Amino acid sequence: MNKIICITGASSGVGLATALTFARNGWTVYAGTRNLERDQAQFATEGNLHFLEIDVVNPDSIERAMHVIAEEQGRIDLLFCNAGFGFIRTLGQASFEQIQSVFDTNVYGVMHTIRAALPLLIKAESGHIIATSSVGGLVGQPLNEIYCASKFAVEGLLESLATYYKPLFNIDVTLIEPGAIETQFVKTALDQVAATGGVLDDEYKPIVETYIDMFTKRNAVSQTPESIADLMLELTQMETKPLRIRTSEAAERFVNHKVQEDPTGLKGIAQTRKIQLGLE
Repeated sequence: MNKIICITGASSGVGLATALTFARNGWTVYAGTRNLERDQAQFATEGNLHFLEIDVVNPDSIERAMHVIAEEQGRIDLLFCNAGFGFIRTLGQASFEQIQSVFDTNVYGVMHTIRAALPLLIKAESGHIIATSSVGGLVGQPLNEIYCASKFAVEGLLESLATYYKPLFNIDVTLIEPGAIETQFVKTALDQVAATGGVLDDEYKPIVETYIDMFTKRNAVSQTPESIADLMLELTQMETKPLRIRTSEAAERFVNHKVQEDPTGLKGIAQTRKIQLGLE
């Protein structure tokens, strides 16, 4: 049976690479974008790839997209909540509007998308939700406290859903946790710094300059979006889906001190289900 995937944040980077990989492997792909005409024209020859206008900060656009999928397919087998952006500002520097913008996309966008897609995932009778988290969703990092807080929130959201979505709806839940990726993500984060006044001349300046320099050098060779897309395809073929999976050896090393006792997260989920729901 043909499989259906819906992806948010699919106009570039990991989202686009995943859309193309799945389409070329026979999946019917609904790819969310804010540049509908551009992306439809650019990938018109990809027979299994269908772009939909999805802006995750606009719940109405998500609902409209889910209505289209419901009409055309009646279900979603895999929901990939990928839309998000990086943010490098300290809590003392960022405005409330900037903080709100990060959470609107990275956290509330994931919540809106899962809420809207849940009826279609239930109809699949064996659904799967994957969300793009980060090593920053497990390990707090300097100058990234707002971004890390947003990813910690996504981790808490999906970990909680995993405790009962599988036994109640037969929906697996997975967080992918990459480190640095060769996408516009890092460039966008650095461009955002430049667009909001650059490295501010304040008490944070020395540490900000050191961080950016070390980050750039440390991630000179990053993971490709295509390698993550291949991992996504592998995930769909796993009989037991992990709650958490790092996407590279570097990411694994970075978070090892937090996950060494339960690398997939399934041990903790099983314990929580037993204690709080009485489920084995």
